Amino acid sequence: MTRKRNHDWWPNLLDLEILDQNACDVGPMDEDFDYAEEFQELDFEEVKSDIEEVMTTSQEWWPADYGHYGPLFIRMAWHSAGTYRTSDGRAGASGGLQRLPPESSWPDNVNLDKARRLLQPVKQKYGRKLSWGDLIVLAGNVALESMGFETFGFAGGREDEFASNEAVKWGPEEEWETTSPERFQEGEVGNLKDPLANTVMGLIYVNPEGPYGEPDLEGSAKNIREEFERMAMNDEETVALIAGGHTFGKVHGADDPDEHLGPEPEAAPVEDQGLGWKHDFGDKAGMITSGIEGPWNATPTQWDMGYVDNLLDHEWEPHKGPGGAWQWRPENEEEIEAAPGAQDSSETQRPMMLTTDVALKHDDDYREVLKRFQENPGKFQEAFARAWYKLLHRDMGPPERYVGPEVPDETMVWQDPLPDADYDLIGDKEVDGLKSELLDSDLSRSQLVKTAWAAASTYRDSDKRGGANGARIRLEPQKSWEVNEPVELVSVLETYEEIQENFNGSRDDDVRVSLADLIVLGGNAAVEAAAADAGYDVEVPFEPGRTDATQEQTDVESFEALEPKVDGFRNYLGGEYDDLYDTPEERMVDKAELLNLSVSEMTVLVGGMRALGATYEDTDRGVFTDRPGTLTNDFFETLLDMDYEWVSVDEDDERFELRDRDTGKVEWEATRLDLVFGANARLRATADVYGAADGEEKFVRDFVDAWGKVMHLDRFDLE
Repeated sequence: MTRKRNHDWWPNLLDLEILDQNACDVGPMDEDFDYAEEFQELDFEEVKSDIEEVMTTSQEWWPADYGHYGPLFIRMAWHSAGTYRTSDGRAGASGGLQRLPPESSWPDNVNLDKARRLLQPVKQKYGRKLSWGDLIVLAGNVALESMGFETFGFAGGREDEFASNEAVKWGPEEEWETTSPERFQEGEVGNLKDPLANTVMGLIYVNPEGPYGEPDLEGSAKNIREEFERMAMNDEETVALIAGGHTFGKVHGADDPDEHLGPEPEAAPVEDQGLGWKHDFGDKAGMITSGIEGPWNATPTQWDMGYVDNLLDHEWEPHKGPGGAWQWRPENEEEIEAAPGAQDSSETQRPMMLTTDVALKHDDDYREVLKRFQENPGKFQEAFARAWYKLLHRDMGPPERYVGPEVPDETMVWQDPLPDADYDLIGDKEVDGLKSELLDSDLSRSQLVKTAWAAASTYRDSDKRGGANGARIRLEPQKSWEVNEPVELVSVLETYEEIQENFNGSRDDDVRVSLADLIVLGGNAAVEAAAADAGYDVEVPFEPGRTDATQEQTDVESFEALEPKVDGFRNYLGGEYDDLYDTPEERMVDKAELLNLSVSEMTVLVGGMRALGATYEDTDRGVFTDRPGTLTNDFFETLLDMDYEWVSVDEDDERFELRDRDTGKVEWEATRLDLVFGANARLRATADVYGAADGEEKFVRDFVDAWGKVMHLDRFDLE
């Protein structure tokens, strides 16, 4: 019998379980386990040698194509890292999520369970020192090198996850390999809803046969461009990745997979031990995977120009292959060099192309890149090396998190670089003086708090991007975001810059303060003063050392993805949006998950921000107190007070009035982002604790802890 969960009974119930993983560690590692330190103890060359030995030793239970598992390992690494999306920074190679559902059983990952099992002896040998997250993508790097390609480098540091990330929205469809109009804004192909990147449920990128399984070249190119842009890849990087990856290996479609493949790993019987997709076709393993059949060139285990030359130098026509899927063959097959058989080198097989390959040739911009690569193979090699490195490392965050002997010296703009501090950091005495000066300035507590929050809350634990470090709130695009109130922000930053200039210019030593540190310090000072006014002596933790990035160190286009459409903490509802989130409160919970917050941390931060009056445009909505700027638990007391009733005042049920039940007088205004803390059972249970007569001190202490946590989420230099 299948156990029904609350969400099965009540599908519209706000999902707070995605925050529970932030409240506790579900893995088996000890609390003081430091994976980065463990990784650096490895003999890296020995690890690579062990991987290469596995790669070139064909196993009877899963024979290697062409006697080399390299192409299979490249596909495994590519499909692990390629799930990353800039919209919310989720998925990607970090965590080794490919070994967990749903990715472990996606149709596009068919038979990659075999690739991971082939690597099991390597994982077993090195244990906790080598995570699956690192091993999966390192195997792809080693595969490229073993087949003659020079990679750009490799960084370790991906800690494994031990539970699927339920916060990831993969799409509205209820069946694999389907595409519904709900996946696209206004149902238009090429206009995916946020936060999606893949255009088909269960596929990494796009349908290789073409949109909706049809050989539509124009539509395929449109899908490719949108999908790869959502991975932060430009046209050159897109072509390099596709052409470079398809230089190796083949696809498998000797017959229709629907008729011959068994269930995926998560649906396989227990005796199969997590291996799926058993097939009943012939006596050779690996003959059916995608349903498309054939290699791309004559040398599937060698880095060369075979793919690019074949694609550009021949005309291609669509046809249904032996697996029943659309694929493309050369119009004059006798003019193209054949490849050896994958399992029998005495046999030959003509190269093929996917619709997604031929689409590159028929798109003007993509074709221009292909021709440039064909004319300059060295340029192709460099472009693929850099794009592959970016693909594997895009979700790892800043370079401070990279470990290992093959980390490149060069730092790319997509890594959000920061300058080193070439000065002495402020100490306790300077901190106290600066806090006093900030509180005595013309900045209100609300402005101090909102500016610090605006800077720090851009952080995403999914891909470790954003945060206060770098003070990018003063740069494009963040300084122009609507939620940051650009006009007021300019004035606020001018005061900060004046205080910074006066402090740094008056020193006769090497002590300096960055704007990034000063912004965080201002928020901390306001919180401490607000707590003091409520009768509580608190100190918000502060660690100096943040530096100020330049505009040149900021990838404006990719940072646009960090702009919040809704900010429940500042009670910002935003404007028009079309994505997969149904309500503002869902977006608030999603943001809390990205900030690595628990249910109680999200709750106490919202209540505290309201008490501090730190709302968008200083609106009174949600500020249920006569003492704004004082850190009280009035928000929760008022929300739970049954002397009042809440009444919707707009068509969308987003804004409400709190009215006295006896007189009908309007006492307060609110949004859904406020009322959900009384309407949702779990949130109300938490609000009960903070709103009780004896709950204020706990509320203040918990708020300070949660605030300090957010202010330091991006301080990887302290780890």
